[in-house]
Amino acid sequence: MITITKAPPYLTVQDGGRRTSLSSGVPRGGAMDSFAFGAANAIVDNDADAAVLEWALGGGAMRIERDCAFCFTGASARVSMNARVIAPCTTTFAGAGDEIVVEQILAGRFMYFGFAGGVDVPVLLGSRSTYLPGKFGGLAGRTIKTGDTVDLVPMSRAEPAKEFHCAADMMPRYDSGIVHITAGPQAHLFDDDAWRTFTASEYRISSSSDRTGYRMEGPPVGSPPALLPSEAGCPGAIQVPGDGLPIALMADAPTVGGYAKIAVVSAADMPILAQRRPGESIRFELITPEQSHRALKRRQSELQTIRQLAQRSSR
Repeated sequence: MITITKAPPYLTVQDGGRRTSLSSGVPRGGAMDSFAFGAANAIVDNDADAAVLEWALGGGAMRIERDCAFCFTGASARVSMNARVIAPCTTTFAGAGDEIVVEQILAGRFMYFGFAGGVDVPVLLGSRSTYLPGKFGGLAGRTIKTGDTVDLVPMSRAEPAKEFHCAADMMPRYDSGIVHITAGPQAHLFDDDAWRTFTASEYRISSSSDRTGYRMEGPPVGSPPALLPSEAGCPGAIQVPGDGLPIALMADAPTVGGYAKIAVVSAADMPILAQRRPGESIRFELITPEQSHRALKRRQSELQTIRQLAQRSSR
């Protein structure tokens, strides 16, 4: 069990999301940064879809109530345990009474705390993830507050290797200002001038961005087409509403929408986009679907390598 002694402004339980409820209008949801989420579970040798804590927007602290192994990934942060600094992407063992403190998030937006065994909250529609707009999943469908306790699933495997560390060069380049895209289903509705504006301009992440979508501030993408009939949507789709300013749909993206979709963010680069803070800039670079698929396979291969190295270290 974990007790949250000082909650950050945003803290929820997330896993890989709900994969079987899209036809009922329930977004997939899950971790915003799928790679950092996957790496956290790989490092502590959890199942790939085990639930973790998604932490953002500030510092805080939690007390460990029983011995466990954990790691943290994603956003760069200064983290300590019992006043001793601990490293990211590293298996750390904590005993009952130890306090983990996130002193400051230095860069990036979302951190992931993975605990051996996983976070234990009820499974709803095939997932433990929190969906805040619907007020369900996770811990009573809400953010975790100061004083809350969160259970852990008992470990079903041998303990992970102590102080296994994942090298930084295996993680995405979160400091990259380039987000790769492929042409969207309505790409043909935008003329050459619109595409030049979209791919040559620098866009800032708006302060009104959240888990549903990241609004962009910058040059409008020409005159968007009229509203289209609603069709299926998905995380990564980049919509262009009436003001011409792109919106990138994120983990809690609605399942349908009527705005024209000029592009889709490469799945391999969704973690990079997810970690951009409001006010930070990005540029969109067009690639082919084949290049996007290869990049995603590399990401998946890197996660598998992290898992294999962690398992090898525990032997």
